[in-house]
Amino acid sequence: MVFTNEQLERYSRNMILSEVGVKGQKKLLGAKVLIIGAGGLGAPAALYLAAAGVGTIGIADADEVDLSNLQRQIIHTTADLGRAKVQSAKETMQAINPDITVNPYRTFVAADNIMELIADYDFILDGTDNFPAKFLINDACVLAKKPFSHAGIIRFRGQLMTYVPGQGPCYRCVFKEPPPKDAVPTCSQAGIIGAVAGAIGSLQAVEAVKYLVGAGDLLTGQLLTYDALKMEFRKIRLPRAHNCAVCGEHPTILEPFDYEQAECDLK
Repeated sequence: MVFTNEQLERYSRNMILSEVGVKGQKKLLGAKVLIIGAGGLGAPAALYLAAAGVGTIGIADADEVDLSNLQRQIIHTTADLGRAKVQSAKETMQAINPDITVNPYRTFVAADNIMELIADYDFILDGTDNFPAKFLINDACVLAKKPFSHAGIIRFRGQLMTYVPGQGPCYRCVFKEPPPKDAVPTCSQAGIIGAVAGAIGSLQAVEAVKYLVGAGDLLTGQLLTYDALKMEFRKIRLPRAHNCAVCGEHPTILEPFDYEQAECDLK
């Protein structure tokens, strides 16, 4: 491909990086990333991936924008109240960068549609806010051999890890099963500082860009945790579980399935 003058200017700060360059920017423009969840994590990730010039971005979410979302879901505005999150997100992303294609999927991601949703994408971002969805995304990505970024946030804390097929553990290696219902406070009970969601979602976007251009070290085999109150980042090394039910030597999960969804109104 030949860059237009506008593209050369738009992506100039990317292309002067030796780790990206012209070749890397072409990879970004030719790449496809799916973001599941247009909330606290998905919003900043979507904005930065759009601005970076990821050529095709899918965004899946069934919800509408409500007033409590705006404290952290920076892709939406007050004027978007009541609108589908995926449509609001698409318009904001394309307002930032009309160079890209945004595919909105206004649907709940479930066992009966996830394999089809992720099929055409190079990298998946888990921006969901409940354990059943996180296990579903993990299992589907492992089965489909798709790399993905997991992240979670609560109060002043966040965490993330990256799964690449054949490299390191998956989410289920670390967290074998969802916790019992009511064992963990719901999002609305626990709360979240919006900027923490922004920090972790932005790091998910960085992981996606690094994977797509082939630069740096990904968080494979490592969990990065962030404590905003102490302003501390920690890396925890994660071993692969050889008896993992989905990526282990003798897997017992051969297709994705749905756990009971936990109630959470902090979307």
